[in-house]
Amino acid sequence: MSASVLFDAPGPKARARNVIYSVIGSVVLLGLLGWAVYRLYNRGQFAGELWDIFNYAGIRQNILDALLSTLKVFALAGVLSLVFAVVLCVARLSDHKPVRWVALVFIDLFRSIPLLITIFALWVGILGDMTSMWALVLGLTIYNGCVQAEVLRAGVNAVPKGQVEAAYALGLRKTQVTVSILFPQAVRAMLPTIISQLVVTLKDTSLGFMILYPELLYSARLIANNTPVGGVYPTVQTVIVFGAIYIALCLALAWLAKFIERRGRRSKAGITPAAGAKELQEVAPSGSSDLTPAPGQGTGDVHKD
Repeated sequence: MSASVLFDAPGPKARARNVIYSVIGSVVLLGLLGWAVYRLYNRGQFAGELWDIFNYAGIRQNILDALLSTLKVFALAGVLSLVFAVVLCVARLSDHKPVRWVALVFIDLFRSIPLLITIFALWVGILGDMTSMWALVLGLTIYNGCVQAEVLRAGVNAVPKGQVEAAYALGLRKTQVTVSILFPQAVRAMLPTIISQLVVTLKDTSLGFMILYPELLYSARLIANNTPVGGVYPTVQTVIVFGAIYIALCLALAWLAKFIERRGRRSKAGITPAAGAKELQEVAPSGSSDLTPAPGQGTGDVHKD
């Protein structure tokens, strides 16, 4: 029997119902899509001349400036959030209970507050005359740092306890264990999740629109609302162009994640476990039995006369 024990194969009636529901759902979705296209067509949104606005050098320069502003905020927020995540993760794993509780409260608090409220509060209230760029960067850093800290903590907790115990048995301190054993494996294990959160950080830069930071969404609004052609605003064209830019940026990050993951697997697979033994064989003379105990002789008695 090929059916899973957790899934009952549908009978003839169930299959017929599924087909009917699929057909009805498809018809409804196609109807809604057709209605939306018809409304946009009646408003002249598909007129070819609406694309002419992107031939102007000023419009293209505006888009380029907005793209650079978005990438600048993303780069700063991405790097700072990862650094902040490491600090919060270390605090969450601390042996001191007050430090753990402070980190826990901070993480839960800023993960619960909507990111837009945090950004707006930084811009208008908490830090006074802060520029919109740094309000956006700090807001993204705080929120995404809290999320990334929990991701790193999950990766650290996934490392087998035997490795940690072996490291302590060798005399390593907690800092050495964390830096050389726990974090490298945690980052490698959670790399897809870390990159996914960086994609969220990139998309959340669009919240700068609410505090007048000239990023991509802000530029899209200006173009769509201030450049009418024949009395028609190029809403559909602007959405397509800027949506394509966001999609390209996210796909580039996804490609980077796959590239780093492949490099990590290749470097890990390239380690030769017998390298140390080979060096010992080169040091020891040929035929020497100094490294091999005689039959019945323990490894601790090798150097005994």
